[in-house]
Amino acid sequence: MDLDRIDFEILRSLRNNARVSNKELAGRLNIAPSTCLGRVRRLTGMGAITGSHANINPKAMGVGLQAMISVRLSRHAQAEVESFRAHVMQLPEAIQLYHVAGRNDFLIHVWAKDTEHLRDLAITAFTARKEVAQIETGLIFEHGQNPTLPCFVEMDAEQET
Repeated sequence: MDLDRIDFEILRSLRNNARVSNKELAGRLNIAPSTCLGRVRRLTGMGAITGSHANINPKAMGVGLQAMISVRLSRHAQAEVESFRAHVMQLPEAIQLYHVAGRNDFLIHVWAKDTEHLRDLAITAFTARKEVAQIETGLIFEHGQNPTLPCFVEMDAEQET
């Protein structure tokens, strides 16, 4: 993707607050609102912006604990990988899914009401699956997301021009 400094500033601002108004965003960048809107639409059209969302407080949803479940599959055939992925994506407790390399094959961030809910989820949704060889559950004490973009991304783009 061919992105310039203004595009990176737009992406950085929207990552921090996707609800910022176009007028405010344009003011921060010292560009016309019509220019800003055109750039946001272009970034969306080219796939640099893939959506926006609201951050939800898990406690407001009745979540008593969060966990990261590491899953190792018994086989790595495409059918088993896709079957497991599809299964996880339909679980309401699964917040994020990562297909990873290394000792484990998947990391799944889950929300649970309490320890009993987590135990039942682990048994019914993971260990009962024929493609699952092993799981390991780690409790999440704190979860955060850095609102900024990695600076190396912008620096690499500037060096290419």
